Amino acid sequence: MSIYLLVDNGSKNPAATLRLRELAMLLGQRVDKTIHPVSLQHADAIDTAELEGKPANTFNAFLRYHLGKGEREFIVLPLFFGVSRALTSFIPQQVESLTADCGDFVLKLADVIYPLPAGDDRLAQIVFEHIRTAQAVLADDKVRAVVVDHGSPIPEITEVRKRIAQSVAALLNDTPTPGEAVMERRDGKEYDFNGELLADWLRYQAEQGATTVVIAMLFFLPGRHAGVAGDVEEICDNVVKDYPQLTCTVTPLITEHPLLIDILVDRLRAVDSST
Repeated sequence: MSIYLLVDNGSKNPAATLRLRELAMLLGQRVDKTIHPVSLQHADAIDTAELEGKPANTFNAFLRYHLGKGEREFIVLPLFFGVSRALTSFIPQQVESLTADCGDFVLKLADVIYPLPAGDDRLAQIVFEHIRTAQAVLADDKVRAVVVDHGSPIPEITEVRKRIAQSVAALLNDTPTPGEAVMERRDGKEYDFNGELLADWLRYQAEQGATTVVIAMLFFLPGRHAGVAGDVEEICDNVVKDYPQLTCTVTPLITEHPLLIDILVDRLRAVDSST
């Protein structure tokens, strides 16, 4: 019998772990399996009092515990947009270490949410619907939007954002083409593939006379970067201080759209026929 893990990178913000638990529960209900919410790192630093009295699971400790109970088959469902180093480096390193300590076991890694080159149009649909909802609330379907991700030193991760922005542009049709921006990036021309910083994009829009923009969030979970008082919100607030005529409307996170569960179900079924 396999043990199923829904895995994120990890955050010290309790809201991220709580939302990961909700997502694992919803997915488990769809596939009639117990899905364990597990963070690769960091979440074990959260006070359990902030997690409804239940400590967060982290990858190494979770696997070590179940290996100690004799379990030998694990299926990992990554809550990642693309193939990051967490999947190509961190997880294999942990598996190697655990194998040395606990003996051989099988770990199957499902595909990411937006696998290249095929991609997944449903992710673009989520972003599109979030933009359209924001525009409807603003009563203006011509409000310019920008698709924002965290930023990565890996070009393939930036390619995911670019592909999604292109697909969203096609769905928006005659609405202004959405821009692209990154929350943060490393210094140096070798990282120019990341594109424009969100702060710079916002300042340019304000200088061109924009009074309202929609920030389309390409983030899964609330935490230090996304959500209330996160880095993205702080970036917007800092720009608005200089351009008080500008209003930034931030869309919900990707995990707040029901289509994500459909994607996760498909990823799981691709590696486990019993679901």
